[in-house]
Amino acid sequence: MKDNPAMSIHFKHTELRQQALQLLQEPSPDTKVTKVPVVYEKLDIFSIADNLKHSAATVYPGRPNKPELTHPAKVPRRSPATLEGRAALIHSICHIEFNAINLALDAVWRFDAMPAAYYRDWMLVAKEEAYHFSLLRGHLRGMGAQPNGPPRWDYGDFAAHDGLWEMCDKTAHDAVARMALVPRTLEARGLDATPLIQAKLRQVGTPDALAAVAILDIILRDEVGHVAIGNHWYRWLCTRDGLDPVAHYSALTERYKAPKMRGPFNTEARQRAGFTADEIEALTIAR
Repeated sequence: MKDNPAMSIHFKHTELRQQALQLLQEPSPDTKVTKVPVVYEKLDIFSIADNLKHSAATVYPGRPNKPELTHPAKVPRRSPATLEGRAALIHSICHIEFNAINLALDAVWRFDAMPAAYYRDWMLVAKEEAYHFSLLRGHLRGMGAQPNGPPRWDYGDFAAHDGLWEMCDKTAHDAVARMALVPRTLEARGLDATPLIQAKLRQVGTPDALAAVAILDIILRDEVGHVAIGNHWYRWLCTRDGLDPVAHYSALTERYKAPKMRGPFNTEARQRAGFTADEIEALTIAR
């Protein structure tokens, strides 16, 4: 009988936000994706601090030594028609999911005096992002590997960029901006991009490509929920602060120089994620 990881992990902190900080700073992907689900499943044992201050100089996301991080324009582009090109594509999505674990943990750790449901929501996101990372990494490790042989590729073997975390860092002081520009902007782009990636992989039609399509189905399903969580808490914060959600979102995208949204948009997924008709129309007009 295998040991249950939940029974063997000891918590350094029993306050949830401190625990999220510890996980955020954990550099090992293996450790991070093992511990995050355990914390989520044991949320009832953790207290939640209403007012927990931090020093920005000591808060950073833990990362392994690889992948090498470079400017987005310098990340090599490869055709998914080749096995290596598909491996690079899966690696890039795997890297996004690893960053997304850290983004969710930072949302738990960083912002004070939010309702308990806010912290539970973002720990759920962290758990699901850890699952996505594990699915993609397992798929990557199996691509091109010989039976019973070592993996040909693993996470860290291709260059990557740090665009998601840069916006996280820019919005570290403002929960409204964070909810507006990370989950409902940068992560919402995945709702639009995933069907296009799946179409390319279906066209390739190899077993590994079709297996990747199935994994992306799971990720797209969950990401709708993650963006919905971002939408919910963005609107909650706007109501609390007396802000118009549509007008303030436009102001934030200008203030923080957020990437311009390019179509085509996955309107159906965005609607399920809580975007209103006015918000979707505003995206289309801004193109």
